[in-house]
Amino acid sequence: MEKLKVTVDIGSSGIAAGAGKVNTKLKEIIEQDNLPVDLKQTSGIGMCYKEPLVEIKDADGTYLYGDMTPELIEDVLHSHLKLNVPLEKYVVHTANFDTDHNAFMNDQVRIALRHCGIIDPEIIEEYEQYEGYEAIKQILNNKVSPTDVIQTILDSGLRGRGGGGFPTGLKWKFAHNSKSDEKYVICNADEGDPGAFMDRSLLEGDPHAVLEGMIIGAYAMEATGGVIYCRAEYPLAIKRLNIAIEQAHKKGYLGKDIFGVKGFDFDIYVKEGAGAFVCGEETALIASIEGERGMPRKRPPFPAVRGLWDKPSNINNVETLANIPWIIKNGAEKYAAYGTEKSKGTKVFALAGKINRGGLVEVPMGISLEDVIYKLGGGIPDGKKLKAVQLGGPSGGCIPSHLMDTKVDYDSVTATGAIMGSGGLVVMDETTCMVDVARFFLDFTRKESCGKCTFCRVGTKRMLEILTRITEGDGKPEDIDNLLELGEEIKKNSLCGLGQTAPNPVLTTIRYFRDEYEAHINDKKCPAHHCKALLDYEIDAEKCTGCTVCAKACPTDAITGERKEVHVLDQEKCIRCGECYSKCNFDAILVS
Repeated sequence: MEKLKVTVDIGSSGIAAGAGKVNTKLKEIIEQDNLPVDLKQTSGIGMCYKEPLVEIKDADGTYLYGDMTPELIEDVLHSHLKLNVPLEKYVVHTANFDTDHNAFMNDQVRIALRHCGIIDPEIIEEYEQYEGYEAIKQILNNKVSPTDVIQTILDSGLRGRGGGGFPTGLKWKFAHNSKSDEKYVICNADEGDPGAFMDRSLLEGDPHAVLEGMIIGAYAMEATGGVIYCRAEYPLAIKRLNIAIEQAHKKGYLGKDIFGVKGFDFDIYVKEGAGAFVCGEETALIASIEGERGMPRKRPPFPAVRGLWDKPSNINNVETLANIPWIIKNGAEKYAAYGTEKSKGTKVFALAGKINRGGLVEVPMGISLEDVIYKLGGGIPDGKKLKAVQLGGPSGGCIPSHLMDTKVDYDSVTATGAIMGSGGLVVMDETTCMVDVARFFLDFTRKESCGKCTFCRVGTKRMLEILTRITEGDGKPEDIDNLLELGEEIKKNSLCGLGQTAPNPVLTTIRYFRDEYEAHINDKKCPAHHCKALLDYEIDAEKCTGCTVCAKACPTDAITGERKEVHVLDQEKCIRCGECYSKCNFDAILVS
């Protein structure tokens, strides 16, 4: 009997969904029945909404099974191995027949995520089987000059995927031109928005791609040291990074005279950060690596001139570096064939919020937001209407539904008032209150402010106070203008990117949803029926059965009535907690 190849997704999100138990059950079955199965581990393929995931490869093709449990995997393995029949109702992706979820994978162009969900990230030989480390070997064997490597990256059009969108090749060129016997390549793996899930998944699923990207960058910039700055909350990513670094050392890919090239010395270590959002900013990150409090510094001088330990340094994020080996191996022209005139290649997004298929997707630049949400993401749950998407993380902006034809490229996204960010895309439906969304994100950035700038430290606090007042029903007519003025001043006068972008959620929600602000302030109503302080509850006499459930749930005894008789709600006692509404089984509680 031919061996089945079975792969279990053991990434952080898979483990959280129960992949560890599924893997344990698989091992038990295989060992107990002495089954002809090659079992291996990989990491997240990105289909988070269907985890735990198990892939089975047989003579006829590859089948990805979703929502696996220890009980289901026993049935799947029995059918596939003994009956040679896939259990189609559990298959979420295959080339052999259509499934409801094929579009999630088929409509992607996977470059940064090319190995995620395919290789075992803890085995360097598996990375090498997929042309791993061939890009740097190609450079060294062909004696490609550092300036030619940089020119290839420039020609590819790759721009920083961490949020700023600065041309990567140009950044490398600046560092290359800075003369010093000591330079550093730094990988920023500490973004604090939903896009950080992408960083973590890439590091967990394909750590060697990031290492190879850093090695190529070190060659191009003539750097001697590398640091991966990763938040300590990502223990699995850190574990696999350290395993990859140790394996690369044993292969001679890190250390002294790497790849057998005399004088090519480069080493990498992992620096664990405390997860401060402000350390996504280059100079704050450098300060943290140096053991100081993560606070931004004035620029110039820029890190390319004076960075880590006052030496020329280059900082790229995880996704940017993962693209580098592919570009070198396949050529700048092939990479630049994807995307638009000024935004080349692909972009990874972490789809979250009110969406049917949440997870990681990689799409070509130039695709519309509508296609990302509906073709790959499967649209909005429960037949509800799309209201907006938050793009760019906590300091990004909200793009309304009527602008879903916006293309995914830096210029188009910026024109809406949002930013590309590191790839967080939060979908909101008609039940979302946009004023409360602005308050939620501003609360996050206010807490993450390092406090160095008065405008950021005090300004975000004042804006948050106004937003909180509005959602609690105490808004004033002048609040909207005050928010706009404060927001623009904070953007203009803050030192770093955190402060400069912190007002974006507020400014974009006022720009596109001003009517909701006015309803909160003037009418004391929340159109989305979300802000509790602005809701009024009534009992529908025609639907009330007198079951007394609402009365028992009410914490202030605001609801009275005899059993099997219509109940009455005392508005004076009602604190608008919503308990009666959530407990009523007959839709007899009306909300306005």
